[in-house]
Amino acid sequence: QVQLVESGGGSVQAGGSLRLSCVASTLTSFRSYTMGWFRQAPGKEREFVSAITWLGTTHYADSVKGRFTISRDTTKNTVYLQMNSLKPDDTAVYYCAAVSYGRRVAERSEYGYWGQGTQVTVSS
Repeated sequence: QVQLVESGGGSVQAGGSLRLSCVASTLTSFRSYTMGWFRQAPGKEREFVSAITWLGTTHYADSVKGRFTISRDTTKNTVYLQMNSLKPDDTAVYYCAAVSYGRRVAERSEYGYWGQGTQVTVSS
């Protein structure tokens, strides 16, 4: 069974930074997966944040472009989300997701595996 475990969330002031990590320890072919980050704020739907495809191409929501950076370490089966210049609107639970050879990277329905989420709180 695929297991995705997020870490790195926390509380920061506006303008601060956090780095989220997601370890996919049970994925036997990590290189063949598209890895995504989504977030869900209270009372809102889960929304796309960023993704890195099996080819290594990266995608970002307009709201985080220029502030967030996604990367992966295939030797550690880990995907990262570096978040800089954080804003109170970034406050949410952040979820890691995975799909084999995923193409529709911004669509929740594309992903078959999800982590439990990590809370990010940004205060003004």
